[in-house]
Amino acid sequence: MLARQSLTKAQATVAAGLMASPEISDDLKESFLIALAQKGETADEVAGFAHTYRQLARKIDFGNTPSQAIDIVGTGGDRSGSFNISSVSALIVAAAGVPVIKHGNRSITSKSGSADFLVGLGVQLDATDAKLNHALKEAKFCYLFAPAFHSAFKSILSVRKKIAERGQKTIFNILGPLINPAQPAYMLVGVYDQRWVEPMALALHDLGVKRGLVVHGQVGEGMDEVTTAGPTIVRGCGELLHVDAIWLPGDFGFNQAQSTDLKGGTPEENLVMFSD
Repeated sequence: MLARQSLTKAQATVAAGLMASPEISDDLKESFLIALAQKGETADEVAGFAHTYRQLARKIDFGNTPSQAIDIVGTGGDRSGSFNISSVSALIVAAAGVPVIKHGNRSITSKSGSADFLVGLGVQLDATDAKLNHALKEAKFCYLFAPAFHSAFKSILSVRKKIAERGQKTIFNILGPLINPAQPAYMLVGVYDQRWVEPMALALHDLGVKRGLVVHGQVGEGMDEVTTAGPTIVRGCGELLHVDAIWLPGDFGFNQAQSTDLKGGTPEENLVMFSD
């Protein structure tokens, strides 16, 4: 890393496993993550890390449903202050009859993460596997709360917190959307920075997603969403690998919104917006 040489996917897979080991010192983990970030993470490195944490995740048997299911999710970290766009979109898609297996967490940089918002709608973060299966069957929607499925992250938590306190992002800031334990075949992933569009799409392709889109809204300092407030950069993966586009609101018959139209607040405030 200090020589600024990129890892192969196989090397990244091994490195990710070592990061999850309590036998490796926090100082070494910290140095590695910072060096990787300063070099700039590649698609192979992202795919290697994601592969490891997919393997280490607690599994749940959803039968054949993941092959028909989608996750609509963002990396977070864009600091746009928007309401819970991905969560609301996921609920609308589920209401239309498409199975949604959403994977997420509580807020880290915003006022309302997906877990904070969905709890307000009655979603149980500690739901049993049986309840999750029942919800998916009856409502076409279930929520996999990341801490309940990724115990391997416990060995990295203090290091990540220490690095984050210095304002430094690492590869872990973009891993969440890639490590859904159910591995749904269809993915719509928003990224907080334009530079992640291409490597995330290539990583998802490498991980075997059937059809996926990685998006970044060019509004303000950027959004991890498809947006009606400006252009959206779009890159496909899987069967949509050929997609490389910029979407404009007018392409779909929408008037361009103002970024302030998308502003959210606390989970309670966002729930009111959703109900209205």
